[in-house]
Amino acid sequence: MTDHDPARAIHGLYAITDPTLTPDDRLLPAAEAALAGGARLLQYRDKTATIDQRRRRASQLRALCHEFEARFIVNDDPLLAAEVGADGVHIGQSDGGIAMARQLLGEHRLVGVSCHGDLALAERAAAEGADYLALGRFFPSHTKPQAPPASLNVLRQACQQFHRPVVAIGGVNPDNAPQLIEAGAAAVAVIHALFGHPDPADIEAAARQFSRLF
Repeated sequence: MTDHDPARAIHGLYAITDPTLTPDDRLLPAAEAALAGGARLLQYRDKTATIDQRRRRASQLRALCHEFEARFIVNDDPLLAAEVGADGVHIGQSDGGIAMARQLLGEHRLVGVSCHGDLALAERAAAEGADYLALGRFFPSHTKPQAPPASLNVLRQACQQFHRPVVAIGGVNPDNAPQLIEAGAAAVAVIHALFGHPDPADIEAAARQFSRLF
């Protein structure tokens, strides 16, 4: 994917894998179902696998995403993202910073940053050159129940203030996603409401439901 314009790249359903919901044997069928249902971005998130496993899975997912003309993002590991030719990396507040990610990935890959519900963190990430800002959790989350809550007002303000696409995450489902999109979210990041379905056909149907909201 050569188009680096974040405003075009960060839009729609942003699917995030999870080692519990998408273990090795389920990962590719689940990811393919989400992409077939219209996911525009897919993030590989797995802190439990070995580096060899992660390299293999990331390479497979990158190829799959590009078949569907979707963007492939690696969570927390700019080096792995660079190695497999990912379209970008998503980093937290303790993952080495935007400058290091840029050094490894260059100017034409996406760098997204988790900013929780904190406008000061979002302001700093925008100033340091993040391509998109991830805010949340907005609703009770299965995946990160302890994550601090974020408000719709913070989302609205971030969308108006920072001139960067904002990704909303945390307990997002097809019923509550419209209020996030209405508040300005360019994309909604979804884990459980997609990959909590054991059957790939249900994952694809859920992805279609989200995709239609955009």
